[in-house]
Amino acid sequence: MTPHTQSAPCLSALLPGRPATFGATVNSVGGDNNGGLLESCESPQDQAQQRPPLIAIALVSATALAYEILLMRLFSIIQWHHFAYMIISLALLGYGISGTFVAIFHEKLLASFQRKYLSCILLFAVSTSTCYLLAQRIQFNALEILWDIGQLGRLLLIYPLLVLPFFFAASSMAMALLRFRGQSAGIYGADLIGAGCGSIGVIALLYLMLPSSALLVIVAMGATAAAVALIELKMKSVVLPLFILLILLVLILQANQQLLPNISPYKGLAQALRIQGTRIAEQKSSPLGLISVVESPVIPWRYAPGVSLNSTVEPPEQLALFTDADSMTAITRFDGDYSKVAYLDQQTSALAYHLRQIDKALIVGVGGGSGILQAGLHHVGQIEGLELNPQVVAIGKSHGEFSGNIFERPGTTIHTTEARGFISQSKESFDLIQIELLDSFNASSAGLYALHESYLYTVEALQAYLKHLSVGGYLSISRWVKVPPRDSLKLFATALDSLKRLGVESPEKRLLLIRGWQTSTLLIKNGLIAAGEIEILKTFCRQRSFDLAYYPGIKAEEANRYNLLREPYFYQGTQALLSEHADFVRRYKFNIAPATDDRPYFFHFLKPATIPELIDLRDKGGLPLLEQSYLILVATLFQASVASVFLILLPLKFAKHLPGRQRALYRKIFLYFFLIGLGFMFLEISFMQKFLLFLHHPLFAASLVLTAFLVFAGLGSACTKNLSRNWLPEKVLGWALCLLITMSAGYIPLLDRIFALFLGQTILVKMLISIVMIAPLAFCMGMPFPLALDRLGKAAPELIPWAWGVNGCASVISAVLAMLFAINFGFTMVILMAMLFYGVAFFSFPNCADSGC
Repeated sequence: MTPHTQSAPCLSALLPGRPATFGATVNSVGGDNNGGLLESCESPQDQAQQRPPLIAIALVSATALAYEILLMRLFSIIQWHHFAYMIISLALLGYGISGTFVAIFHEKLLASFQRKYLSCILLFAVSTSTCYLLAQRIQFNALEILWDIGQLGRLLLIYPLLVLPFFFAASSMAMALLRFRGQSAGIYGADLIGAGCGSIGVIALLYLMLPSSALLVIVAMGATAAAVALIELKMKSVVLPLFILLILLVLILQANQQLLPNISPYKGLAQALRIQGTRIAEQKSSPLGLISVVESPVIPWRYAPGVSLNSTVEPPEQLALFTDADSMTAITRFDGDYSKVAYLDQQTSALAYHLRQIDKALIVGVGGGSGILQAGLHHVGQIEGLELNPQVVAIGKSHGEFSGNIFERPGTTIHTTEARGFISQSKESFDLIQIELLDSFNASSAGLYALHESYLYTVEALQAYLKHLSVGGYLSISRWVKVPPRDSLKLFATALDSLKRLGVESPEKRLLLIRGWQTSTLLIKNGLIAAGEIEILKTFCRQRSFDLAYYPGIKAEEANRYNLLREPYFYQGTQALLSEHADFVRRYKFNIAPATDDRPYFFHFLKPATIPELIDLRDKGGLPLLEQSYLILVATLFQASVASVFLILLPLKFAKHLPGRQRALYRKIFLYFFLIGLGFMFLEISFMQKFLLFLHHPLFAASLVLTAFLVFAGLGSACTKNLSRNWLPEKVLGWALCLLITMSAGYIPLLDRIFALFLGQTILVKMLISIVMIAPLAFCMGMPFPLALDRLGKAAPELIPWAWGVNGCASVISAVLAMLFAINFGFTMVILMAMLFYGVAFFSFPNCADSGC
């Protein structure tokens, strides 16, 4: 019996960190009664003469990628940001299960390939919307999961529903690989090109229409793939399948209204729409978010975060802006009379304008324009505003008649860019840099941003801001007040570290912290706080009933006077950070250690050691302190691990072509394929975050890094066949892993220096530099999987499906596990762990000679 080895393409280029999809080797064992892996009634010569449905394969791949990204957007709207990680795991799980399924039932699937291949594509097309609709009907609320065990059961129902479309898509492509195993290069190219088109197409689509409407386009793309497959495969009976397809499309189109996201009742937009007369006046969609403009003519909006209770001026008429059904900001009616917006002087964020005359200000997070109005109220001559989402700016300008055209007032310039990128390229100095409140109070209080990476509040970010302050200028950052204190103390600790790293002596003499009933504001001065400024500070707070939390020389009796707490927690916390910084951070119940670019999770305050205590207090006010998103991530990891074992690994034991022998080899195979699966995902996630700081835009960073990793890993995989002809697989693997580990280790200290060197270049130049840096690393990452499959194909071909399943299991788990490592230990540690995985994998390379195969 002589095995014939073919090089198979990736099942889907859409999934980051799936080395199993690159250059996977499939073996055909014919003329044997032992259940050869790819037995078919046709000879390889007959199969080679037929052409695979390359256009259909490309369409399926493009649709699957677009669907995954679209699900991420939909779940960000329905629930919150952290569900994106669950969706990635779901997609990976679907692909892992399909590999096991096809490996076990390959004989039956090949018996009537055309019909079953078409059925898979049709089921994929229909299930994209059907499974989403069914999942929508399950009333799952993430906020109740800790006290309502029924919510966990509902989550377990949603999980398999969303796996099905990816399972059908992956199964169709796996079947094509089996049927046309002699033409894997063409299938590989079609799959990869399709995935690339899908990634670009869905981003463009989300700029043109709402996510719920885009789902219908996904269904249409899947249906088109089925129709194209009918033509390419030259099926004789096409009338009935096309008729059924037409009926299904009509039914799905009629269900359009049901596709609208069933938004969590705890999100800001859902709560706002309960108010009498409230309606959504306008919506704009983009990959950065769904922007909803909401009118409330019966009960007017009064959005003025933390405004003093002493204020005698109420806000004028407002329009509310919600991003992904939360994170509210407002567009305020303005006719040029600043006395009508005097309430903006009654917020904690107005403090800097009283301490000195501000001539030039930088407002980070323009939103509806309240920060610009506040600056105008205080006679700022030159205002630079930053807003990441261009559609927010477009909405602000389109309502210029309502808002007094503040976005286009003389002396005001709005930049649609990310703050760190703007600061790094700017050569200007500002009298004030003000970071607005960019998140909603409810979501922030519930800990739903704990998994949200933010490079605005890191030590390195504050250093960059401080370098762009004029002499005597201020950096002003406002946050929601929480008890026990978290945000405010973490910011204070971050400011201290930033000043110390800049070599500032006596950093405590440059800080001011005040709090109102809802917000706090930290000021960092480029210079020493003067006695006159302290007197102005006291007057400002006394007139507005704001509490002093810190100024140089503050006394205990001056704190906690107006908005009374049981203890002057904010004062006590700042004093402890000044006197016993490291020890206090270690002892404090919550994580207030300064966020860094390596661990940019500013909103993550939960310490694992405090979880049992908070769970005991969940019915006594402790629930909001538990950070729901972090616990959901842990629950997702648990679900993915259990599902992987039961749906990917255990079924393989029932495959007839997997004999129960050679246990030592089994252990090596399991360890090797599991480790390279972990390593691939760990490196990819780490570098996506690292390059976000260089490219400064989440869309550019994610799309470019993902594409570069997939394409160059695919090229590396394709090259292994020729390399193995001249060298032993162990030698090729050794060199590949040696280069991979060396480059990963070198990038840890060098990346920041390389980024700093090219920071001022255009985005096109930085994208090219990013590709050059990623290419050699990704090229080496594509080699370990096909090298091992080639070895198994020659010595133990019956173990290939089992290895595929093990790698799929690792991919499912590693997506979530990598994020947990990043949150708790930083991205540098994630890279080091990936290097360790690859290093151990080298010594676990399945050497059949050692096991007596």
